[in-house]
Amino acid sequence: MSVRLKLTLSYAGFLMLAGALLLAAVWLFLLRYVPDRAMLIGAEDLPSRSVFPIRSRLLEVFAPRAAAVLAFLLLFGLVGGWLLAGRMLAPLTRITDAARLATNGSLAHRIRLPGRKDEFRELADAFDAMLVRLETHVAEQQRFAANASHELRTPLAISKTLLDVTRADPHHDTGELIARLHAVNSRAIDLTEALLLLSRADQRSFTREHVDLSLLAEEATETLLPLAEKHGVTVETCGDITPTVGSPTLLLQLTTNLVHNAIVHNLPEKGTVWVNTSVRPETVVLTVENTGEKLTPELASTLTAPFQRGTERIHTDHAGVGLGLAIVNTITQAHDGTLTLTPRSAGGISITVELPRSPQRSART
Repeated sequence: MSVRLKLTLSYAGFLMLAGALLLAAVWLFLLRYVPDRAMLIGAEDLPSRSVFPIRSRLLEVFAPRAAAVLAFLLLFGLVGGWLLAGRMLAPLTRITDAARLATNGSLAHRIRLPGRKDEFRELADAFDAMLVRLETHVAEQQRFAANASHELRTPLAISKTLLDVTRADPHHDTGELIARLHAVNSRAIDLTEALLLLSRADQRSFTREHVDLSLLAEEATETLLPLAEKHGVTVETCGDITPTVGSPTLLLQLTTNLVHNAIVHNLPEKGTVWVNTSVRPETVVLTVENTGEKLTPELASTLTAPFQRGTERIHTDHAGVGLGLAIVNTITQAHDGTLTLTPRSAGGISITVELPRSPQRSART
């Protein structure tokens, strides 16, 4: 049975029960006040045996009318219960229709249930909020898939072109071909590994351990010092012990990406990168700042999107694949942290990662 029919039967049954109790109370009331010696005024001298025929007559008169009343209550309860149940379940019908549309792929539909705030209104508003998040997530995934397909297609298309040229010209320099194919293949591998890392962080499929973020910052800085020297960038590191809980591998990747971006996207010469760690009452903070071109707040807010670059695409050995800050953002969210990008007034950008603080401090070696 449908919920509407169940509610209708419940309403009708409750009305019938209430009516039956009421009629029973009336019957008991009548019996209570039937006199023992007489039933009518001026009939005090009637024998007591006459009371029984009077009661029998009263039952004959009362019973059909009581049955008629119960029949009316049953009909009224069924009709009224059906209408009332339909009115009460109308919001649920709208929510069900919206769920069917969402199942068929239409995420733009909203319920927008009118009326005062009640349980159905709260459910509808929660469902609308879920649809908004789903629509946003699906749109992001579609853009990400399109961008990833484009980025992966580019090295494959270049490789095919190089091979076609070599096949058309057998005397072409194979050494140059191998070198260019190696560079293109390395870029494709880097992109694939970045996509896998992004997926792993997004699914939170990692083991959490106690980590000192300041040690990871030092490790990332030491690893990237040759790159900084090549670009003429000075890296300054300072800060406090910053204990947190998470994946050491992913957090090291986060720190490395931040420092790498700060080095590569810097001034052409005499640039500077500042890496700082600090502790707050309930969180630990990693801040990476760099000199560079001036950025607008609007542009800075888009840098965490996959394949988004703050400047024109750079074809160098360290240009990256456009997923650096996207990976940082995903790793931060997977560790229940927040990522903030703030353009510096003098040029460059300040990126802050705030993570929950671990109650256990990591031992520094």
